[in-house]
This record gives sequence, C-alpha cells and structure tokens, in this order.
Amino acid sequence: MKDTGQPSEWMRKWAHLAANPGTVLDVACGRGRNASWLAQRGHTVIGVDRDPDAVAASAPYGEIVQADIENGPWPFAGRRFNAVVVTKYLWRPLMPTILESLEPGGVLIYETFGVGNEHYNTPRNPDFLLQPGELLRWCADLDIVAYEHGFQASPDHIVQRIVAVRPHDDGSSFSRYPINPGETAGSVCK
Repeated sequence: MKDTGQPSEWMRKWAHLAANPGTVLDVACGRGRNASWLAQRGHTVIGVDRDPDAVAASAPYGEIVQADIENGPWPFAGRRFNAVVVTKYLWRPLMPTILESLEPGGVLIYETFGVGNEHYNTPRNPDFLLQPGELLRWCADLDIVAYEHGFQASPDHIVQRIVAVRPHDDGSSFSRYPINPGETAGSVCK
C-alpha cells in the first residue's frame, strides 16, 4: 500500500455504505488523501493525526485534530460517527475505542498490513502487522460485509482489510448491504 497520495481504493470501493451526507472519522489521516476524497463527496470529515505538518495539510478537508492517540487521551470521547476509516495504521490498544466510535449502522472501513509483509516491504515490526483473521476477530460483533487478506503487488505487500457495520442498539441488523455503489438493498430485512 504505497502512499501515492491517492485515496485508498478499498475505502473508495466501500464508502457508498456510509450515510451520505454523513460524518466520517479518518484515523491517522496523514496529509488528507482519504479526507479530501470523502469531503468532495459531501461528507463531514473529522480527522486525527499526530504529525503537525500532516494536520496542516489536511485542514482544508474538515475538522482535523492534532493528537497522539497512542499515548494521549482519545480526542473524540463520547462521539460517534457514520463511518470510521483507517488505512495503513495499527495500534491494537485503540481498536475497542475505534469500534465504540461507530454509531449504530455505522461502517468501519479498515485496511493495513498483515503478517508476511516483512518479507516484502515495510513495516516489518510484528507490532504493526495484523495476524491472520485478526480484523475478523475484532469485528465479530459487527456485520461483516467484506474481508480480504493476502498478497498485493506493486509494491509487493501483504494486506488485510475489512468492511463491517455496527448493528443497531436494539439488536436489529440489516442483512443486505449493496456490494456495488449503483445497487440498492431492496427491502430491508430485520
């Protein structure tokens, strides 16, 4: 997942599941490659990154907060979002907080590197590589819409990614999610 400055293809493929207009949290937003794309499509973007230069570059795309989310307090305590986007970032202690930040019906779009990546590219540190099925285990209480884990070329790397929807608080779940942006879900099953 070389940072080309282009928005994540995985995010672009699945962003149609987020309420639009909606509020999207971009975790470790960097210089705004995903935030820009989301804002252009009518979403209110909230981003967070610890790098002040990245925050300054992302600022035109929404509310961008400079915070060290690995060592400091979560800057969005009590807030929930229509979608949470995480790409090229892994800090395991934050995962429960990320999941709690989804509102009922909210969409998690997550993609990062997996074990095996150390043979091809950076990162190589196992602290930053997902174990097989790790995203599936974290999202066990969500409705899984899509999941991939495997090799991707150019540049070579191992990737793991998931799209999952938080069920509604009353326990109801919508079992039909369109997998293509032009499709509709038809009747809603509860």
